[in-house]
Amino acid sequence: MDNVETQPYDSAAYKRSRMAYRFECTFEYFVAILVGDAFLAKLLTDMGFSDAETGIISSLITLAFLFQLVSIFVVRKITNTKLFAIIFHTASQIFFMSLYLLPFAPFAEGIKKPLVVICILVAYFGNYMVSTLIFRWGNSFVNPKKRAGFTAGKEIISLISGMVVSFGAGYVMQQFEAADNLKGGFIFAAVAILIFCISDLVMLLLIKNDIKPKLPKGEGSSMKDIIANTLFNRNFLSVVVLMVLWDSSRYIVVGFLGTYRNALFSLGVVQIISVAGQLARAILSRPFGKYTEKRTFAKGIELGLIIAAVAIFVNIFTTPQTSFCIIIYTILYNVCLAGVSGNITNITYSYVDSRYFAEASAIKNSIAGIFGFGASLLGGVILDLVQSNQDRITELVGFPIYGQQVLSAISFVMFIITILFTHFVVSKQKVMIQ
Repeated sequence: MDNVETQPYDSAAYKRSRMAYRFECTFEYFVAILVGDAFLAKLLTDMGFSDAETGIISSLITLAFLFQLVSIFVVRKITNTKLFAIIFHTASQIFFMSLYLLPFAPFAEGIKKPLVVICILVAYFGNYMVSTLIFRWGNSFVNPKKRAGFTAGKEIISLISGMVVSFGAGYVMQQFEAADNLKGGFIFAAVAILIFCISDLVMLLLIKNDIKPKLPKGEGSSMKDIIANTLFNRNFLSVVVLMVLWDSSRYIVVGFLGTYRNALFSLGVVQIISVAGQLARAILSRPFGKYTEKRTFAKGIELGLIIAAVAIFVNIFTTPQTSFCIIIYTILYNVCLAGVSGNITNITYSYVDSRYFAEASAIKNSIAGIFGFGASLLGGVILDLVQSNQDRITELVGFPIYGQQVLSAISFVMFIITILFTHFVVSKQKVMIQ
């Protein structure tokens, strides 16, 4: 293991690499904005996808994290980190850009639809193939004692600039649509993604390369070796359980609040609420980073989870008459991400040898993602059950109960369990500094 005191963190090469990594993450975030949520839905609707088909594609995107598992079999054989990362990451973004060019392709609708699915799956395959590798590579130039603060600063840059890109792209697309020229908006999106892709590539080129000697056949690359240092590591398993609890607690309700919010407010007001939440997260990211540096990643996560539980508890009381509650929830939930999002990735460094960070992250994210997706399916069943028995429930309790309120109550209980597990198990474990 490298001695953190001997690493040249103040050297020009390391400073340049940190700065490039910050902006690489930012440009990657810009692309994610343009291929997510409302933008992707607009594209799919124009191409003839039904709401149900759009939902299925969204589910495929949620499950795409499973592609990280593939990286386990190749990551330890990589000798040129920069070259490998550039090939897969750039190819991923080119396929994302291709989505907006498909409406112009001279193919029948029956061919275009499968091509959309193929482009999305290939794009996410390339993205997740190198996501943990790039994370480990970029963070290798950051002093471990300052990693939480660095992550917070990087997040602030992405959040603030991402708001500008989101509103700007949304406005331009809206203008094209108002002029009955939505396909012009798709060209704009494709060009924007290409510009962000090139900018991302330049940033990757500026990061100091990580060249490793080719290992003798079988040395340090067997699945047995990987499993011994991850799944047989009790401290790491507790982190996996934490990630499972976190994803399950939020995905059982969060995915169903968008339509609930839209039913309570106009789209313009929803955007204002969303920006307020993102601003709150950006403002508090650095204080969270300092708090985590003074304590541990586990303590930073614990504080974020407490805020998440409060947010969900407030949301239990959201009704058309108390719509302000979902505003409070939205702001608090965004704030909680300042404590949980970066720390739950960085915490892997605390309990797994850094040589196995990429594999450990892939395993952790994949297992948690499966449970998170399962929780969202369960949430859908519960929501449908409550909505189909709305009159009966109202008659029984004497006032209307909404499905999202029930899901929020279940989520709150799950968050309490997650907080207790983090406090009494994860935070008590011995931390590695690497």
